Amino acid sequence: MKILHLLSTIDPRAGGPTEGVRQSGINMAALGHEVEVVTLDDPAAPWLSAFPLTVHALGPSKGNYGLTPNLVPWLKEHATRFDAVIINGLWQYHSYGAWKALHAMRVPYYVFPHGMLDPWFKRTYPLKHLKKSLYWPWAEYRVLRDARRVLFTAEEERMLARQSFRLYKAREEVVAFGTNPPPVASLSIRDAFLAAYPELDGKRLLLFLGRIHEKKGCDLLIRAFAQVRDIDPLAHLVMAGPDSGDWTPELQKLAGELGVAKRITWTGMLEGEQKWGAFQASDAFVLPSHQENFGIAVAEALGCGLPALISDKVNIWREVEADGAGFVATDTVEGTVSSLTRWLELEPSLATAMRARAKDTFHRRFTVDAMSKDLLRVLQAGAKEDEGMLHKAGKERLRGA
Repeated sequence: MKILHLLSTIDPRAGGPTEGVRQSGINMAALGHEVEVVTLDDPAAPWLSAFPLTVHALGPSKGNYGLTPNLVPWLKEHATRFDAVIINGLWQYHSYGAWKALHAMRVPYYVFPHGMLDPWFKRTYPLKHLKKSLYWPWAEYRVLRDARRVLFTAEEERMLARQSFRLYKAREEVVAFGTNPPPVASLSIRDAFLAAYPELDGKRLLLFLGRIHEKKGCDLLIRAFAQVRDIDPLAHLVMAGPDSGDWTPELQKLAGELGVAKRITWTGMLEGEQKWGAFQASDAFVLPSHQENFGIAVAEALGCGLPALISDKVNIWREVEADGAGFVATDTVEGTVSSLTRWLELEPSLATAMRARAKDTFHRRFTVDAMSKDLLRVLQAGAKEDEGMLHKAGKERLRGA
C-alpha cells in the first residue's frame, strides 16, 4: 500500500505521535509498503534531514495553529497517489486542511487523535475548551465525522473521547499501538550513561522520561518522592525530558524547598544510547500523568524490564495492572506515594518477577510489529470497502443504462 501520514511537526521533542509515525513507517517500509509524511514544518527545520522517511515540509506555517497556504493545494494535487491518508493529531491546521482537501475526494483518510480528545483538557483549560467549542462544529467535528475511521490506541481513549464535546460523530476503531524492541542490554550503553552522570552510579534510580509538562504530573512526583526518600537512602529520581514551557526552574525550586534537590538529577532530553542507558541503569519507571494517551516511553520501559509505576490516567494502565507489570494508582500525591512505597519496599524476589512480567507485557502487547499489522488490517479493510462501493456504483450505472 501507499500511505501518507500528516503531522503538524516531526520535531522529536513533540513526543509520541512523531515517534509513532517514525517507527511504524520504518516497519511498514520493511514490509514492502510505501510511506511518506507531510508536515507543516519549515523546510529549513534542522530535524528534517534525520527523519528516515520521505518528508514533504509545507511550511513555514503561522502561529501555534500552523496555518499554511501550501497544504490544501499539495493534497489536492498529490493525494490520489496514496491508498490512504492518516491524520495524526487534532487542533492544528494539518487536520482541518486535510478535511478541506480530501472530504470530497475518493482518497480515504483516517484520524489518530492521539489523546487530544481527552476530557482532562476540558477540565484543566476551560477557557481554551470554550474557544475550541466555538469552532468545533465547523472544523474538528467534520474532520472526525467524514473520516473512514477514527483510530484509538486503547479502549480507555475511545470512551474518554466521547466526553469532550456534545456534538460528536465518528466511526471508531481501537487499534494496537507500540514501539520497536529496545536494544539488547549492554554494560557499555549503561556505563556510558552513568559516566555522563557520575552522581547516579550506585543509586537506585527512579526514572521519569517524557516532556516536562503540567499534564505529566512532574510536581506531584517530586512531592511524593520527598515523602518516600527515607525508605531507601539510595533512591534517586531522574527527570529526563525536554521542557518547552520553562517549568523546570519552578520544579527545581520546589525540590529545594522539600529537601530533595540533591536526590534529583535533571538530564534534559535524552536520545539514542543515552536514553537506552538511562532505561538500563534504572530500577523502575515512574509516570504519574494526569493525561496520557498511550505513552511510548511506558512501552519502552516495559521492554527494558522496568516495572511501570503509573497513574490510572495513562490509558494502558489496565493492561499494566492486569499483567502485574507495575503498580497503578491515582494521579495524586497520595497515589504516587503509594506506588513508590510499594516498589521500594517490595521483596527482591517479587521485584525480579515483576521485571520479567514487564518484558512479557511489552512483547505480547506493545511492539511495532503488532501496531503495523493492526493498522494494515484497518487500511486493507477500507480498501475493500472502496472496491465494494465502486462495484455497487458500476452495477447501478448498468441498470440505469
